[in-house]
Amino acid sequence: MTGHGSIVLVEQACTSCMVCARECPSWCITLDSHTEPVAGLPAGARVRTQNVLDRFEIDWSLCMYCGICVEECPFDALAWEPQHTAAASSASTLRHGISELGRSG
Repeated sequence: MTGHGSIVLVEQACTSCMVCARECPSWCITLDSHTEPVAGLPAGARVRTQNVLDRFEIDWSLCMYCGICVEECPFDALAWEPQHTAAASSASTLRHGISELGRSG
């Protein structure tokens, strides 16, 4: 883990598969999603659905920075960034959601 800071979410790559949350040994990841029909299917095609991410949250007060979530994500939706998560005056402010974790591309 040497050289890593904190974890960022590449939101457009996340399929809400839940692998990160299931594999996390400290259960610091919370993920909520819903399904929506896939748009643009040919006429007569069977209706298909896709997961849409509603909430992705890491509780840094629980995170061990082990990187299992980054390693296990099959879609590269989690990555390391060099900046460390800043200290906070309360545990509730150490829960970061999509807006704090997000990174484009």
